[in-house]
Amino acid sequence: MGGWWERNIVEPGKLPLFLALSAFILTFLITRSITRMIRAGKGPFRNVSPGGMHIHHVVPGIVLTVFGGFGVIAGYGHGFGSGFAAVVFGMGVGLVLDEFALVLHLHDVYWTEQGRQSVEVVVLTAALVGLMLLGFVPFGVNGMTEEEQQDRATLIGNIALNFLIALIALVKGKLRLAVIGAFVPFVALFGAVRLARPGSPWAKRFYRKRPRARARAHVRAYRHDQRWSKLRRRFQDLVAGAPSR
Repeated sequence: MGGWWERNIVEPGKLPLFLALSAFILTFLITRSITRMIRAGKGPFRNVSPGGMHIHHVVPGIVLTVFGGFGVIAGYGHGFGSGFAAVVFGMGVGLVLDEFALVLHLHDVYWTEQGRQSVEVVVLTAALVGLMLLGFVPFGVNGMTEEEQQDRATLIGNIALNFLIALIALVKGKLRLAVIGAFVPFVALFGAVRLARPGSPWAKRFYRKRPRARARAHVRAYRHDQRWSKLRRRFQDLVAGAPSR
């Protein structure tokens, strides 16, 4: 285990990334636990409301993100200072993304259905940073040999092809597959070859005069949502608490 740690984390200079990711996940989980306790009226924690104005934790999150980010840059990713700054940065990002829905809607939707967007963004961010930690880079360049990377035409062609596949998946309304597919190309390909989701730019452009394709897209989207929405909601409720009904 020690050899793997040195070879894959320390030597490539990924320790700050690992510390930031760990701090990000822990901060999110701890923050959600505290907010759930406050909501239930349990424990010693209470909302911070000086002068009657509620201070959302996205505010200290922004401060920590700024100081941590500049600290990592100043330390060039090495030494105790950079490691500490990476932890501060991860904590800040955890606090900010926990209230991503509030920033998006400019309204306190923390315990509403819209507040689930924060959980989705946190999970997606953790997955992408985890892929980076494992050595994946956008558009599948990590899968090329040294000889292929030295061939500029092959490298550019590989990046362009994977970018196009991810873009098609995105235009078809497969946001998660497109984002993950930027790092793992075959995931984006799965989203690119299947029917577009109703209401997506692809469906509006290419299914406009194809009623059968529109109908199939609606049926497939309905079945997909029925199959996965309940499971996703249960996971979100387990992690972040159920929204107000």
